[in-house]
Amino acid sequence: MKNKPYDIEAAERNPCLKETELTLSCFHKNNFDKEACQMEMENYRLCKSFWHYVQKERRKKGIRPVMPPLEERDAIKKEFLKTFKP
Repeated sequence: MKNKPYDIEAAERNPCLKETELTLSCFHKNNFDKEACQMEMENYRLCKSFWHYVQKERRKKGIRPVMPPLEERDAIKKEFLKTFKP
């Protein structure tokens, strides 16, 4: 059973935690065959790029913290997905 406080803390630090877990799970299921996990790897890469973009824009605007808290992330995704170009 997963430790809930740890999960929340980990998600707070890593906005791509779900994508990380999906990628690792795919690797384990497919004997670390990267070709079999291309979709998961691409989703992870896009997630990291997206949140890097969000942090860069927030830093430019002087918004702190640069990584938004968990409760703000859904709204920020909707706002930034309009302008984000990978």
